[in-house]
Formats: sequence, structure tokens, C-alpha cells
Amino acid sequence: MEEGLRPEAGLSLPRLGVGTWAWGDRHTWGYDRDYGRSDVEAAFGASLDAGLTLFDTAEVYGLGKSERILGELARQSGRSLVIATKFAPFRPSAGALQRALHASLQRLGMERVDLYQIHFPPPFVRIEGLMEALTEVVHAGKVRAVGVSNFSAAQMRRAHAALARQSVPLASNQVEYSLLHRAPETNGVLRACHDLNITLIAYSPLAMGLLSGKYRPEDARHPRRLGRYLHSWKPERLGQVLGLIDEIGRKYGKTPSQVSLNWLLRQPGVVAIPGAKNAQQASENAGALGWEMTAEEAETLDQTTRPGRE
Repeated sequence: MEEGLRPEAGLSLPRLGVGTWAWGDRHTWGYDRDYGRSDVEAAFGASLDAGLTLFDTAEVYGLGKSERILGELARQSGRSLVIATKFAPFRPSAGALQRALHASLQRLGMERVDLYQIHFPPPFVRIEGLMEALTEVVHAGKVRAVGVSNFSAAQMRRAHAALARQSVPLASNQVEYSLLHRAPETNGVLRACHDLNITLIAYSPLAMGLLSGKYRPEDARHPRRLGRYLHSWKPERLGQVLGLIDEIGRKYGKTPSQVSLNWLLRQPGVVAIPGAKNAQQASENAGALGWEMTAEEAETLDQTTRPGRE
């Protein structure tokens, strides 16, 4: 596993982590409801067994349940982990961030979080004011590194500049990125990350399960979370993409999930955090590491899924 992304931000992120937005909340996003706490515990254990140590959560995931579950499992493991969580800036004051961080730390059972992120652009507070609040929690020793999530290129540049004035690096921007959602390449976010030496953390790297091979375009029924992908991709083209992923996977003895993640992890400066609800999914995600498709295969996937291609 390649390490060492953004060491100057006080935090080195592994290339592959675990997203925990479904932990403690089985009723959001149309996830299958056939899993429970024991499955999540098994997913956590399988992740550790595979060498995955980055876990991403948020105060809004399961209304705090995800943070509680992750904190309990992290403490029980006794392992050195990288824990990331997020602040939802609904509150109309930058000072609310400190109170929210205190609550997150209590739920996690920790004195400091490794990466604290603004979950989305603040609707009621200036970005500069929120960045000032972040610098305060960094200087107070409550946070090792800070990031943002769902920020545009322009918003990210503003956040970066505001933090730089306080000598605090902006470590990351967490946005949706996958073979079926390549907006960061066209909206300037990926370029800004490269320009500013910021890690792009890719959430939904398997397009909410569509790239796992579990669902096919011709299926009569799909989970509602897949609707926007199925609406934006012509069935013939989507079938071509999934067929190509299958073909590459058969060559290497890899699953569609592993091929899709392996392609994403070839992109410089990108960290992926696929979700895992059970041990099988966690182990499968980890199988994206330790092998490489050829440059020609990666280019074919790139061309087949490139935005604007018909």
C-alpha cells in the first residue's frame, strides 16, 4: 500500500480506506437492510486484517451512531488508526464547529481526531470564518489535519488561502469520484487539488454499488440510490463499461469492484474510501491493492467512461 500522501499537512493517508456512512443507519440511500452490528464489526475486523487503517465517518451518519460504533471498535482493537470525521455547517455561526467537534470526540471516545472536514460548503457562514474556526481547533491540539468535502474548485481555493494565512495546510477535499462519475476531472476540482497539493478523497468510488457487478443495466428493479447513474448513462454504453470491467477482471482473477477501485487508485493524489457493510465487502475492497492492470487497459477504461463520450 502506498503511503505518504500529504505528510506536510501533518497526516499521511493510505491510498485506500473505509467509508462508514451506512454504519448505524440501514435506512438511508436505499441500502439493503440485511446487515446489523455483527456484520459491521466483521467488516471492521476484515479491514484491519487486510491492512486498511483509514476510516471515514461524520456526525450526521446515523445521527451519530456511525461515530459511536467506529469509536468503540477502534478502542477495542488497540490499533493505530487514521480516523476522519466531518462537521455539517448547518449552524449559523463558526463557533458551532468547536461544539460539534467536542460532541464528535465524545462519541468517538477520543481526545483528538486525525482529519476533521467541513462536510459541505457552509450556507450561512463565510468560508473564511469557518477556516478560522478550524485553525483554532488545530492549534488547540484537537485535530491533526483539516479538510473540506463537496467544495468546488473555487471554494477549495478560498479555503486553502484562508488556512494558509494561519500557516495551516488544507489536507483534503472529499468529493464523489468514480469511473461513472468523473466530474472532478471536468469541474476543476482535480486540477486544483494537484495545483495546491491537496489530496482528493473519493467517496462513492463504486458508484453506490453499480460498479460492484451486483446490478446490471437490464435489471427490472434497482435500489433507488442508483437512479441518477441509470438516468445519466445510456443502457448500451453502461453495459459496455461493465462488460469491459468484467473482461479485465477475468484476466487477473479480480472482481468488478477491485478493477474499478484499481483504476481509480492509479490517479495521482487520490484516496478512495469505499463502504463496507460486512467482512466479504471489506476483503473484496482490499483486493483492489497489490496488482496493476496494464496502461493500455487503464486507457481503454478511461476512454470508455470519459465525460462527453457517446
